[in-house]
Amino acid sequence: MPRRFSLSRRTLLGGAGALIALPWLEAMAPVARRARGADPEPPPLRALFYYLPNGIHMQSWTPATEGPGFEITPILAPLVDPQAMVDLKGDILVLTGLQNLPAKPEGPGDHAGGTSAFLTCTHVTKSETDINNDISIDQVIANAIGDATPHRSLQFGTANGATMGNCDSGYSCAYTSNISWADAKTPLPKLYDPQVIFDLLFSGFDPEATAEEQAKRRANRISVIDYATGQVEALQTKLGKTDRDKLDQYLTGLRDLEKRLTDENTDPVCSLPAMFSGAYPDFTTHVDLMTELMVLAFQCDQTRIITFMLENAGSYRDYSFIGAPGAHHEISHHMDNPDNFAKLEIIDRWEMVQFAKLLQKLKNSPEGEGTLLDNCVVFLSSEISDGNAHNHNNLPVLLAGRAGGHITPGRHVKYGETPPLGNLFISIAEMFGVPIDGFGDDGVGPLPNLKV
Repeated sequence: MPRRFSLSRRTLLGGAGALIALPWLEAMAPVARRARGADPEPPPLRALFYYLPNGIHMQSWTPATEGPGFEITPILAPLVDPQAMVDLKGDILVLTGLQNLPAKPEGPGDHAGGTSAFLTCTHVTKSETDINNDISIDQVIANAIGDATPHRSLQFGTANGATMGNCDSGYSCAYTSNISWADAKTPLPKLYDPQVIFDLLFSGFDPEATAEEQAKRRANRISVIDYATGQVEALQTKLGKTDRDKLDQYLTGLRDLEKRLTDENTDPVCSLPAMFSGAYPDFTTHVDLMTELMVLAFQCDQTRIITFMLENAGSYRDYSFIGAPGAHHEISHHMDNPDNFAKLEIIDRWEMVQFAKLLQKLKNSPEGEGTLLDNCVVFLSSEISDGNAHNHNNLPVLLAGRAGGHITPGRHVKYGETPPLGNLFISIAEMFGVPIDGFGDDGVGPLPNLKV
């Protein structure tokens, strides 16, 4: 009887200067388990926390009906777009009525208060220098499962942020630039240059690969995959059809992304910048590249926990490029002006287009008996609800994915007793096998009705 081929989850392909991690494959399931005909080992569970700045135009966000028959509202429409080959209604869970009251500031400062509490549900004291928050839910989970992957967690964004100084009515910039916190005093800064992230995830694997070697590889247009061609071909002969197809899809996506990075970077030979170099002036392109990198990081099991800030809190980005001129922050202070409502809907829809791209890529990635999205819980929200009222109740909250069976998506759930957001985070932690009695200042127990 021929021996079954087995592959370690930590297998790397390549050589000096670049190493490639592999996506989760059926061949990585324990041999003994497959030999006795047991059900395949389930793929790992991942969590992604996605932050939008300046609130949402709630009148165009909130469905009027509950349950599986909820209507797709104007802002949610990009999640169901046949022309873009996007059909995600059955993959999302819209949650209405959640509140994050610890986010209320001491006087003005709702953007800082809401962003600092976005994943901690903890009230912070107004100060420019004496930061004092608490551990965020992504790090609670990472502390429990992070040793299983090369990176315990990854923090991504599109912009840098200061760690001190006044960024919102006397609140430290650390509160407006970070959503991931290792502890009360330690915000985890974001990575926002796609080339740096790509090298971290791939070229940076090899401890012998210097920055000069990485730059030389890019200058000569040598793909990281070229370092592993022979190994890939040998591996393909040992894999079953499902694994071969999945590996082909993964490597194609990796090569395409690498080419896009090279094409976008105007000076690929220069040394790696310490911060975003401005090589991606098109904001949509920048977000697209970050989306590709998040999907690849999950596919190759580089990490199982990601946070992403589309922009820093109180963003003043001008969205003239989509027909909504003016600073986003100022527009969000709509003053019930219909023109501002129209602009906000344009901006919010664009944000959901970017989110839909992420979800559809996860859904298009087969894994186990389902898809990568099936094995994810993706949380999306903002630091406030309405940009004019600056309120922290009735937050816009959306979950995507099935979390390996812990969530029943395709529904709108309305909570009448305004439960704290911390209760949702307790539920998410439990999905990862991390039981916690409470979370933040007011989380007291799991949130009901996530699964039916």
